[in-house]
Amino acid sequence: MKAKIRKLIVLVDETRIEMHKEVNPPTRKAVAIAVIENPFAGKYVENLDELTLIGEELGGLLGDKCVQALGIQPGQAESYGKGAIVGEAGELEHAAAVLHPKLGAPLRKSVEKGKALVPSAKKMGGIGTALDVPLGHKDAAFVRSHFDAIEARVADAPRANEIVVAVAVTDSGRPLARVGGLQKNEIKGEDGLR
Repeated sequence: MKAKIRKLIVLVDETRIEMHKEVNPPTRKAVAIAVIENPFAGKYVENLDELTLIGEELGGLLGDKCVQALGIQPGQAESYGKGAIVGEAGELEHAAAVLHPKLGAPLRKSVEKGKALVPSAKKMGGIGTALDVPLGHKDAAFVRSHFDAIEARVADAPRANEIVVAVAVTDSGRPLARVGGLQKNEIKGEDGLR
């Protein structure tokens, strides 16, 4: 099944100064958003495999768009996250079907490796609803400098029969991160935690 995509949006957030200090190199986060038709809007359907396959398609598409927007090679990506907002004629489980079973594998291919779980958020909402897409280091969940988020919002979505799906990728952690914990140069990358 191909996703029926009404709209694609890609945004790059680049922080150059934080608390009057230069951030060099700047920290950059990209979020790629697809506004898709919800094939199950307005009805209960037991088998959500169609949405799972759409998630698989979107994981690669949106992950690639983020990497391209950042102008980096896949291996230079440092953290990632995903999220979805379901319009009022759908149900929260529709977001889970898009995000969880199959979206992660093609996203990991887009960013090279990705041993850690992909942080996620989902909610119901109407037109203009915002979603904070959580971020975490792609290879080691215990890297605190990469605990972050980026807002995804589409002015005219989700309509009642739509789902907004967002994938975020960064080329760095938070600007001026200094709360300790595992450092990115200490990652072993074996278990997705450290």
